[in-house]
Amino acid sequence: MAGAGAMLVANAMILTILPLTGLVQGFGVNWGNIASHPLNPNFVVGMLKDNNINKVKLFDADPWTMETLAGTGIEVMVGIPNNMLEDLAKDYGYAEDWVKENVTKYMRDGGVNIKYVAVGNEPFLSAYNGSFLKTTFPAFKNIHKALRKAGHGDKMQATIPQNAEVYHSDSDKPSDGDFRSDVKELMLDIVNFFKDNGNPFTVNIYPFLSLYQNQHFPVEFAFFNGNGQAITDKGRTYDSVFDANYDTLVWALKKAGISNMKIIIGEVGWPTDGHIYASPSLAEKFYSGLMKKLANDEGTPLRPGKLDVYLFGLLDEDMKSILPGPFERHWGIFRYDGQPKFVLDFTGQGRKIMPVGAKGVEYMEKQWCVVNKETINLDNVGPDLDYACYHGDCTALLYGSTCNKLDSIGNISYAFNMYFQMQSQDVRACDFRGAASIVKTNASVGTCLFPVQIVSGSGKLLSFVYARFAVLGLVFLGLLAFA
Repeated sequence: MAGAGAMLVANAMILTILPLTGLVQGFGVNWGNIASHPLNPNFVVGMLKDNNINKVKLFDADPWTMETLAGTGIEVMVGIPNNMLEDLAKDYGYAEDWVKENVTKYMRDGGVNIKYVAVGNEPFLSAYNGSFLKTTFPAFKNIHKALRKAGHGDKMQATIPQNAEVYHSDSDKPSDGDFRSDVKELMLDIVNFFKDNGNPFTVNIYPFLSLYQNQHFPVEFAFFNGNGQAITDKGRTYDSVFDANYDTLVWALKKAGISNMKIIIGEVGWPTDGHIYASPSLAEKFYSGLMKKLANDEGTPLRPGKLDVYLFGLLDEDMKSILPGPFERHWGIFRYDGQPKFVLDFTGQGRKIMPVGAKGVEYMEKQWCVVNKETINLDNVGPDLDYACYHGDCTALLYGSTCNKLDSIGNISYAFNMYFQMQSQDVRACDFRGAASIVKTNASVGTCLFPVQIVSGSGKLLSFVYARFAVLGLVFLGLLAFA
């Protein structure tokens, strides 16, 4: 592997990388590709097989990805992006066409094992200011109808992945749970339709966000080790926020008159960079507890037994919006190049083993873009740093992150190199008015990886695409003070 391979977590080099021989039932992964250089789907499917992961959740129906999954037997939840909801809502014919092109096309011998169709993704988030409130349910009903008309109703179900924000509790007790007041009427219509037609309720639960959003949140309550504070509610004890959150939904459904609806955890995971609580060590702790819980079929106090869970996510995505937080680009269990970040036993046995990384990945030339100390003018580098972070990714430089301990020159070099690599090592991307130069010596420092980009078949390398998914580099100017 190119220079990037030297930067696995510190203790990874002393661990044996083993193929896994068991699998937690009901467990899958989210496979997103909002990346400047998405990993070849053939390599990703190889990773899934090598790690015995037989379920995957997608956010679209990319033909290359779908064809690569064909014949594998891997169970698939295929996604419909939010920006398609309006057209699907107003035109049933459009829904029929979508099903024909993205579902029926793959329902053949040796095709794709599609189990669910996810209509939208967290469409009722408060941050969307109601943008999808009028279109989501009509779009869902049209897709549901089109699936049945096409003869797929006995093979798969449609669902709507919701953020846990759609329900809440007025106290810390799950039994006080109910749907959010501004969407309650709509949610009741949806869950009653689900009840009548056998559709599952899909929800994304993020214990990490409890820590991120509340500095007073008890840290251990975000994990599964029982070392945090406990909540007692109607004779049931909760020692993790995951269980409490899940059962808050169960209570909200109960109050809607629904007691046994299938619940799928569409997303749950822990990021590894971009925040003091986003680290490989804490991700390892979180996943270790979660996988043990899944292996033991513990369920939750209100719903003991098997859970249906998709981990979020499989790979880092360097072009995700960081408006929710800089950690958004670091949810992957695996890095951008498909190499594992931390110890994780997918069987839930707690063995100190690394997941099996992607095989056959091709890297670009072993070269890095760093500060030219002979020509740089620190008094004038601000605009260049701003530009590099705007079009690149500086999230690993934040407080508590893997590259937080670099000196001022190191900060600037990191920003320059990320831009250079995301621009496919174009020599024009390592100039910055003479302040940078290309070197052949690995610039990585300690736990801070200066990556070498992978060779990718993606065409997502234009600046305007970066602008769409990035946040202004001005956010980082205070962080990257070099004076």
